[in-house]
Amino acid sequence: IRTRTWNYKLNCQAPGIAADYNPYLNMHQIQNVSRLGPGELRLLIRQNHPKIRTTTGLAHGYQQANVVVLPRRIADDFEDFCHSNPAPLPLLYRSQSGETSCEPLAKHADIRTDISEFCVYEDGRLVKTVSSLQRTGSQLADMVTFYLGCSFGFEGRLEEAGVPVRNVEQGRNVSMFRTAVHCIPKGEFRCPLVVTMRPVPAGLLDAAVEVTHQNPRAHGAPVHVGDPALLGILDLTRPDYGDPVELRPGDVPVFWACGVTSIEAILSSKPPLAFSHSPGCMFLTDIPDAPSANTDPQLTPLCFLVTHNPLLYSLVSKATAGKIRQLERIIGDDPGQRGIAALFVQDELLRCCLALSHSSSVAIVTGFPTHHQHSPPDETDGPPGAIAMATMLLSLGKRVTLLTDHRAADMNRALVDEAVRTGVLKAAIPLVIFEDRGPDSAMHFLCHHGDPTKPRFDHLVAIERSGRAQDGNYYNMRGENIKHLVDPIDDLFLAAQNIPGVMTTGIGDGGNELGMGKVKEKVKQLMPKGDLVACDVAADCAVTAGVSNWAGYAVACGLYLLHTCPAHQRYLRRGLGLQLVTCDLQLQDWRRNLPSVQKEELFLGTLVRFGIRSGKTGNLAMEVDGLTFHPTHSQMISRLLEITLGSPGQNRPVSHD
Repeated sequence: IRTRTWNYKLNCQAPGIAADYNPYLNMHQIQNVSRLGPGELRLLIRQNHPKIRTTTGLAHGYQQANVVVLPRRIADDFEDFCHSNPAPLPLLYRSQSGETSCEPLAKHADIRTDISEFCVYEDGRLVKTVSSLQRTGSQLADMVTFYLGCSFGFEGRLEEAGVPVRNVEQGRNVSMFRTAVHCIPKGEFRCPLVVTMRPVPAGLLDAAVEVTHQNPRAHGAPVHVGDPALLGILDLTRPDYGDPVELRPGDVPVFWACGVTSIEAILSSKPPLAFSHSPGCMFLTDIPDAPSANTDPQLTPLCFLVTHNPLLYSLVSKATAGKIRQLERIIGDDPGQRGIAALFVQDELLRCCLALSHSSSVAIVTGFPTHHQHSPPDETDGPPGAIAMATMLLSLGKRVTLLTDHRAADMNRALVDEAVRTGVLKAAIPLVIFEDRGPDSAMHFLCHHGDPTKPRFDHLVAIERSGRAQDGNYYNMRGENIKHLVDPIDDLFLAAQNIPGVMTTGIGDGGNELGMGKVKEKVKQLMPKGDLVACDVAADCAVTAGVSNWAGYAVACGLYLLHTCPAHQRYLRRGLGLQLVTCDLQLQDWRRNLPSVQKEELFLGTLVRFGIRSGKTGNLAMEVDGLTFHPTHSQMISRLLEITLGSPGQNRPVSHD
């Protein structure tokens, strides 16, 4: 039988570990149980002390443990189940068959008596609760006990960091919910993830994330922050286990993986006999809840708001956030001296990348027919950035669709085919046209049967796409009206504002692009002819750059960084089935989907062969916005790649078990 433990060498004379053990402790003399150490509390639990029901708020500074007792026949499967789902089931110790002590976790402990309430299961059904397992001695002889970390172990640390623990404040057990997220199955064990919910003030989310990230033995960082419906939880006032906990004004619901997942595993696997702690009635260990010594500060997650509708935050490590911010600063270079820095909004690139990372189906639109006197009238800024984003999104398993004007459909189909043939684009992507056939056209285009609860896309991206001005026309930066060349794709961005779960991003370099309505007041005040040309349609994220293509490249690089960020990937997968990968071949495959000088030069040459011209000059040459590919654009691509790939080891790829 394999035995796995957290390797602690306990000093029997250490304060609060064995020194607090007093076999003659008189429970009638105890006034405040919250000040006692775990050894004293275990003794009171043996004596059925009336003040100890649940263990929330007790034994501050020490780990608590969920407990599951299973037949030896399925113990190996359950251990594998724990290792495959480390966030809900952090395995502290596996006993030998029939072992009732757990010396690596607690001195003088007896699992039969040291939990205030046990659950008894027969054939996967809860049949009763008992205060002791002493009468089950013969049955325990062929059973194995698993001790799993518990989030009660970090509540004291949260309070020390100034984060209120609402369930303790309200004198309640923590709320626990069964989710629609499925654990990674192993052997006989397959069940939904269970989470705890603790309300946290929005301004303290980073503190709560950092504190809990440092304690992976107590489930680690949150697995979801925001709308409970995204986990399949419909009503926070009706927890499946524990008590309802009230949110205060300004609180955000924060969800951690929960060891009660082990109880769901018992219910689904239906062993003939099993035992567990009763939810909230934990085993108190002598293990200090000190932060993990192996925690790299740069890998600590930060919490960022992604969207309000539905409310969603995401996690990303400090190191990865710092790199994406570097990308954002670099693309703000303004060699064309347009004054684009005036439109800059910090962290729009990071927020866009996070939203795309959470997405499953993305629609990308580009096309700015600024040269209305030529055929085709389009410019070389936009398509390269769109293809770069599409390639990375495809490599991450997203569905990608390209939106286009009716007039440019044949040309864009040919460009996509050529990009695939030359290896610039990973795979062919569908190309669609939006036609305005009435007031409901946009909703029916974006949603199945026009139902806003069934969207086809969860993110719309416009890059260097002509945007509708306040007067309903579309203008290039010279102030020329090009409305006759533009389909009303802006209507899709406006309709998306009323569809929960659909985000929009606008990428531009002048303020007249679709989505730049978010910064239209700055455009009107600070950009040439801003009062006339400013786009009036806002996107959720407005990413600005010296050249729009650069922002497309930066989005691709940012997505790569997020995909190789362990903190972000753990959050996306709810802490289930994650393992670090050392396979260079897989890393090389992801890198091949990044933009490169060779690929971008090749695709720009394709655009020129199709008669597509530089935006600023109208030259049919290897330039974008009047800037030649060498050295300006090639150097920008190299700088972005240097930030993205320059520090191997900080961002390591992850895969899913």
